[in-house]
Amino acid sequence: MVTKRQEKERELRKEHILEGALTVFEEKGLEGATMDEIARVSDFGKATLYYYFPSKEDVFCEILDRGWATLWKSLEEVIDSDKSPRESFINILITIARKAQKNRNEYEFLFNAPQAITHIDDKDQVWKSYQQKLYSTLKELLEDGIAQGQFPKLDSDLMFKAIGGLFVGIIFMGEKNKDITGSDIEKLLNQLITDPKQP
Repeated sequence: MVTKRQEKERELRKEHILEGALTVFEEKGLEGATMDEIARVSDFGKATLYYYFPSKEDVFCEILDRGWATLWKSLEEVIDSDKSPRESFINILITIARKAQKNRNEYEFLFNAPQAITHIDDKDQVWKSYQQKLYSTLKELLEDGIAQGQFPKLDSDLMFKAIGGLFVGIIFMGEKNKDITGSDIEKLLNQLITDPKQP
């Protein structure tokens, strides 16, 4: 029987492997990364690495799964608030921006890494359900905000495409020791709304 202490130790090892793997994926990409390199950077033997993950694709998906699940949980309270669509939209982005500010590498990975996936089965990509929930929520808030006159009357699909640019802006927004505010997000949002065709 596995004790609580052993469970904790296993979880810590797994976290350590994922941290090392994130570094490897950032430097080499999914195609260039190897299990040897992940084991070396994580400072574990390959046998330990294979005990937790059968392949580099499994490691890659685990980073995405954990990251997106954590992000979604941190947004649930904001989404469930009784704020207006625009306020909720801004508050979601502030929450994401503050999390990205604390861990830029992870959030850059979460928003950019999915483009590298070409041969991983959809059923192995749990993170996609969280990503879809977030994007659907933001799109719905945009549409409600447009209907209520809180956003300009622009095509919500065009505005939604601009959200990609918004996430990139959020990742690189602000200094590490300066808290991101609603006015910072409003400024970025206004730039994108002015030019919704921006990538």
